[in-house]
Amino acid sequence: MLPLEQFTSYIKKNALFATSDKILLAVSGGKDSVLMAQLFKLSNYNFSIAHCNFNLRDDEAQRDEAFVKLLAATLGVPFYVTHFDTKGYANEHQISTQMAARDLRYQWFEKIREEGSYNYIALAHHQNDVIETLLLNLTRGTGISGLHGILPKRDKLIRPLLFLSRQQIDELIESDNIAFVEDSSNETTKYARNKIRLNVIPQLRDINPNLEQTFAQNIKRFAETEEVLRQVVEQKRDEITREENGAICFSIEQIKKLHPQKLLLFELLSPYHFTDSVVDEVLESLTKQSGTSFYSNSHRATINRDDLMISALPKEVVFEHHFMHPQDEFVKVESQKISLYYTESNLVEDNRNKAFVDFDKLIFPLIIRFRQDGDRFMPLGMKQFKKLSDFLIGNKIPLPQKEKIPLLINGNGEIIWVAGLRQDNRYKVNATTKKVAIFELSN
Repeated sequence: MLPLEQFTSYIKKNALFATSDKILLAVSGGKDSVLMAQLFKLSNYNFSIAHCNFNLRDDEAQRDEAFVKLLAATLGVPFYVTHFDTKGYANEHQISTQMAARDLRYQWFEKIREEGSYNYIALAHHQNDVIETLLLNLTRGTGISGLHGILPKRDKLIRPLLFLSRQQIDELIESDNIAFVEDSSNETTKYARNKIRLNVIPQLRDINPNLEQTFAQNIKRFAETEEVLRQVVEQKRDEITREENGAICFSIEQIKKLHPQKLLLFELLSPYHFTDSVVDEVLESLTKQSGTSFYSNSHRATINRDDLMISALPKEVVFEHHFMHPQDEFVKVESQKISLYYTESNLVEDNRNKAFVDFDKLIFPLIIRFRQDGDRFMPLGMKQFKKLSDFLIGNKIPLPQKEKIPLLINGNGEIIWVAGLRQDNRYKVNATTKKVAIFELSN
């Protein structure tokens, strides 16, 4: 007899979804997902079934698809299916076949969820999957967040079978004579997760026959410990950080006072995807000269005098150009704006956020872009050219901020204005100027 009461109770206890919600079930055809589909049907929930054919196991993959299609028809629910070139995707993105399959299926599930107005995507993970994930995380290295394994609910993903172990699922499938298909790849030790499932966990169960229950208790403690740490980290974040010019600044003096230093800094930097080894390098370099930088796959950490500055890396695109025409009132560049207006008065202000330019020297359309290698200009008041990079260093501009300084470029390629810092001497207003173009930088 299927555990309907336990199933619905677990869903309510963990607030996985409301009875009126529409749920998309990810069904492979294996024991776990087939049992999940049967429990959803018997509980009278509103659901559909989605199946991915990764084209990795030839005839077996076609068999799985046909089985799940028949299951959906038997249960009387809508059925979605897609086919992937998994190996091609893995080669293109330089990742493992397993990781490619994971990326592809989650992207497709989310697409179907949005298009079909489903509230959640249900996955058939169980207690043993949680143990495998925890051990895999420990093997590869993890922060405390990796110790809770798989959560019952995360964003739009729900896992309503986490109250069951693999052994319990096997027994339920057998006792109720529920049909399923077997994935032969589950029996190979080619993949790290399978090695843990087939080789490591049986050894651990020899030591502790109640392995699943023990891990469930441990994981609950880990999750509670993580919540305590999260509160401490957020309190520290408020105490030692500030935002400046789009970057997050951590006080180096306050970093030195953290205790335990490595753990807290790792957690503080975790939203920016810095690895454990990079955090070690940061700690060893706190007293080094300004400009020393460290990288994650999404952010840069730069030592800038008294601060460790975190900024998002520029997008890997060709330098973006924005055009400005004489009739334009303003041009937006990301979160900044350069306005343009005119006057016949040749009086100027001492204001770095404004450039007063001889209109007759302008060649439209003007270009607004960020810095490039080799940029140079003639700073106002000078008669010689200066490399833009040297100018920025001389003005002690932090590296993250350098990437965000708009440059106003004339139609002949010359820099007119390093916005917010200095305009070019060649375009200054003088006694013969008849019309002045005023450029103003604002957020």
